[in-house]
Amino acid sequence: MIIAAIVLGSLAFLFLGFEMLIVLGIPGILTKEFFYSTIPNIIYGQRIVGGINHSTLLAIPFFIFAAEIMSKGSIARYLTQMVGAFLGHRRGGMGLTTVATAAAFGSVSGSAPATVAALGGIVYPELKRQGYSDKFSLGLIVSSAEVALLIPPSITLIIYAWLTGTSVASLFAAGLVVGVFLSAVFCLYVLFYAFRNDIKGDPRMPWRERAKVMQRGLWALGLPVVMLGGIYTGVFTPTEAAAVSVVYALLVEMVVYRHMGVRDVVRVATGAAITTGTIFVLLAMGSIVAYFITLAQLPTLVIDFLAAIDANWVVFLLIVNLLFLVAGMFIDPNSTMLILVPALYPVAVSFGIDPVHFGIIVTLNTCIGMITPPFGLDIFVAASTLGESVVKIIRGITPFIIVNLIALVIISYLPDISMFLPRLLAP
Repeated sequence: MIIAAIVLGSLAFLFLGFEMLIVLGIPGILTKEFFYSTIPNIIYGQRIVGGINHSTLLAIPFFIFAAEIMSKGSIARYLTQMVGAFLGHRRGGMGLTTVATAAAFGSVSGSAPATVAALGGIVYPELKRQGYSDKFSLGLIVSSAEVALLIPPSITLIIYAWLTGTSVASLFAAGLVVGVFLSAVFCLYVLFYAFRNDIKGDPRMPWRERAKVMQRGLWALGLPVVMLGGIYTGVFTPTEAAAVSVVYALLVEMVVYRHMGVRDVVRVATGAAITTGTIFVLLAMGSIVAYFITLAQLPTLVIDFLAAIDANWVVFLLIVNLLFLVAGMFIDPNSTMLILVPALYPVAVSFGIDPVHFGIIVTLNTCIGMITPPFGLDIFVAASTLGESVVKIIRGITPFIIVNLIALVIISYLPDISMFLPRLLAP
């Protein structure tokens, strides 16, 4: 009864068009008033403040600020030029360049929407010039950007770590492997499309020109090296790495490239503050939902149900993937995690699924949710950035969703892929 009230209340507010703040918050308040009226009202304040009073979450505003700096600066352009210098002359070169650049930019931004916004205007005309259709180009841009949620510094992985107490460093290691794997799958699909449509690359760039492009782009690639190297060598924590990323991004854009001034930084900081505030409000409201899910013993109910139908971990992961895929069609990734992870994580642990592996499965599902109609966020970011219709973008995304689902099945049921690097780096 309690669970039904929470779910039906959330769905009702969602389909009525309310903001996620209300979708997450009001059902929790109503649940308390109708089913837990003896709990003092002060519990709301304690849960809201306590829910976001966690050192792990300090990394989020820093990574958002760094992503805003890089998406508004020139790092995206130099990264594209550097990758294109080595891949652009190959068959389907611009398609491969798009995938590789999205992964590279994702490794310094941690944000899929920022990747779409920063790279879309650069690579879209080049893809069409090289012979890719409009639909394929749009689908490739939007889909490639989702890798940013897997490759460190992923804000989604940080939120999962906060929800479950899993090591951020281990999640980053697993996310790096799976992000590279997903990019490789996209590259295979690009090559298939290029051979089928006889799309050739551009003329090979002379080595002297490549050296110049590399010289400009190395500063942009230095950030993931400094950040990940510092984390895994123990020089600084993931939260400290987030602060370092901001300082590095500012130095590169203001001192090295000199494409941003003080006014630009103030404008970017304002945008980053708004994004940070939005995320933290959702996290605070999500902590109330998680609290009542715990009180209602939903994880225990799920475990008992699965035991009654004699389900194993294979069936459980199938249910998890279906739940996240459906939720991703209507809810943003962070809200999806706040609603589903508190209920499903204890069940995953009871089945012996490694918390890091489960986190990667959850994150890959949220990646797919970012590009899944009708409300995939990256679809609307691309429509706004590139001036194309949402319907046209959705048509281009459809084959990439199929590719994503194949990758999801492989990652879900072959845990050694995601766990390879975390096990290797374990003390």
